[in-house]
Amino acid sequence: MPQASPRGTYLQISESLRQKIETGKIREALPSEAELMRTYGVGRSTVGRALKALKADGVIDSVQGAGWYVAGTGDRRPLVERVTDLLRDQAVAVGDAFPSENELCDRFGVSRTAVRSAIAQLEGQGLIAMGANRRREVRALPPEQGDS
Repeated sequence: MPQASPRGTYLQISESLRQKIETGKIREALPSEAELMRTYGVGRSTVGRALKALKADGVIDSVQGAGWYVAGTGDRRPLVERVTDLLRDQAVAVGDAFPSENELCDRFGVSRTAVRSAIAQLEGQGLIAMGANRRREVRALPPEQGDS
């Protein structure tokens, strides 16, 4: 993105994202902040200001650990809950391979940091663990929803 003026750059980015949302090019989750930094050739603070401007206008919402979403769309639950649902819904069995960090990043459109945090929580709950082949495995299945 051309640097017309340092103050105006974040407004240009927010307007570009707003147009992509209005035309349907972005329907639910926005690209990660790192991806936006690469796309627009700017730093984290500039991307952050652009996103905050869109949030202030009610165009997007942030979800801690999950990213930015077009207002009124997307699964807003914490990532660990969505990954736990993956274990419930995918007909996995104890001993099956658990998806890699890259697979989870791609599937949920979140950062590696968010995925690692969710994995740590699942390991803490005893649902997954590192297997003998240096790949995580399912060690226990989560209870059905509604069970305590």
